[in-house]
Amino acid sequence: MVFLTTRLWLRNRLTDRYCRVREVLKHAQLWTNRITAASQEHGLQYPAFIVNLIKCQVELNRKVLADLAIYEPKTFKSLAALAKRRQQEGFAAALGDGKEPEGIFSRVMQYH
Repeated sequence: MVFLTTRLWLRNRLTDRYCRVREVLKHAQLWTNRITAASQEHGLQYPAFIVNLIKCQVELNRKVLADLAIYEPKTFKSLAALAKRRQQEGFAAALGDGKEPEGIFSRVMQYH
C-alpha cells in the first residue's frame, strides 16, 4: 500500500493501534472481574488480595490469576489463604514459620 503523505500513513497506523489497545483493555477488565469475583468468594476484596500477594512476593500477572480462578480453584484458594494470612499477621508470620497453607509450595530465599 502506498501512502502519498505522512498524515495518511499515520492515520492508518493509529486506527490499527487503537483497536488493538481497546481489545487488550477489554480483556484486562474481564480478568479483573474474574479475580474480583473469585477473591470475594474467599472473603477478600480485590485491592487487598492483589496488594497482599505482591507483599508476599507472588509475581503472577492478572491474566494468570484469572486463569487460576477459573481452571484451578484449589490453587486460587491457597493463594487467597496466603493473602489472607499476610493481611492478618504480616509477612514474617505468613511465610517465616515454614508452614505454608495447604497446597502452597514456596521457594522463599533466606538471606543471612
